[in-house]
Amino acid sequence: MTASTEARETALLAAQAAADKLATDVSIVDVSDRLAITDAFVLASAPNERQVQSIVDEVEDRLREHGIKAVRREGVAESRWVLLDFVDVVVHVQHAEERAYYSLERLWKDCPVIPFTDSALPPAGAAGADGAPDADGSAQADADR
Repeated sequence: MTASTEARETALLAAQAAADKLATDVSIVDVSDRLAITDAFVLASAPNERQVQSIVDEVEDRLREHGIKAVRREGVAESRWVLLDFVDVVVHVQHAEERAYYSLERLWKDCPVIPFTDSALPPAGAAGADGAPDADGSAQADADR
């Protein structure tokens, strides 16, 4: 059994909201085969408590815009590891130190990962004015053309 389409969409919305607030190491783990209580975990890190809270607020706001409301919030007072429970998706926003210490990816390493790419990042292989390779792989400078 894999995560439902609705859970995958919710997880992707949450992951993008976190990424938009500069979360690092954003990933989605499909835990539906191992847990009966949820389908997916969204994992995100931040370098400090203030950033953790900012990410949490953005995830809640973005999902609320889509009619999805958290049924439970844990850890908001300390803002070191905040858990947002959206039933089918649980979002973990952790301070970078907690992320490294608890290593949830290692704990759930047998579960498949749901691919997530931050939409704000340039596509792989896109050329910039810095002479980076174009989509066709060439790296010629504009002056050489």
